[in-house]
Amino acid sequence: MIEYRKASDRFESRIDWLDSRHSFSFGHHYDPSNLGFGPLRVVNEDWIDARSGFPTHSHREMEILTYVIAGTLSHRDSEGSDDAVRPGRLQLMHAGTGIAHSEINHGDETVHLLQIWIEPDRKGTAPAYEMLDYALSPGVPTVLASSDAEAGGLPLRQDATVSALQLEAQQSFTWPLSANRRGWIQVVSGAGEVSSLPFEAGDAFAIDETEGLELKASRDAEFVLFELPQNDTRA
Repeated sequence: MIEYRKASDRFESRIDWLDSRHSFSFGHHYDPSNLGFGPLRVVNEDWIDARSGFPTHSHREMEILTYVIAGTLSHRDSEGSDDAVRPGRLQLMHAGTGIAHSEINHGDETVHLLQIWIEPDRKGTAPAYEMLDYALSPGVPTVLASSDAEAGGLPLRQDATVSALQLEAQQSFTWPLSANRRGWIQVVSGAGEVSSLPFEAGDAFAIDETEGLELKASRDAEFVLFELPQNDTRA
């Protein structure tokens, strides 16, 4: 089964410095039928204005990934991390028993990013911060985070794999998602088809009990792919 989710159907939040679109219930947007997809709890697409951002705030018991599409975000946290997050650099916070952080756009241009939350498969772990520098090659998925050390990427505290994929115009890729895994495709940019269903930037696909998905780009495209457990393994 493939469920096509249009970008325009997402929840929308706007404040003076932030434009945010929510794939699932988030903040004051609540839909009991749309609380997440397995352990994937949040996929927010955010635009943060210049010289603005999230002041210091706290999280617990969540794996939080920041995938920057454009611009540079300055990160500081209670674990002593002080870093710059930009395209080609993935941020992962293991919130664990508690971490406080700020994410500020000190630049003159808007920062565009995906904020991703995955519920861990165990609670009570120590908070930690990690960063991965990566490069994308068209047609070849790059593992960003995984519970499988052999798969590469940053270590994820959940039975899941998060990858990024670029496709050039007219290029295709068959995702070997097995029948006993769930998948979520988040379209970052471009246009084309996923198993004959059309996509544009911001669209998503929730996949269950479906193998051999073909992604085909009609113009240059970028995706974040989530391979998730069929059974809910949240703590």
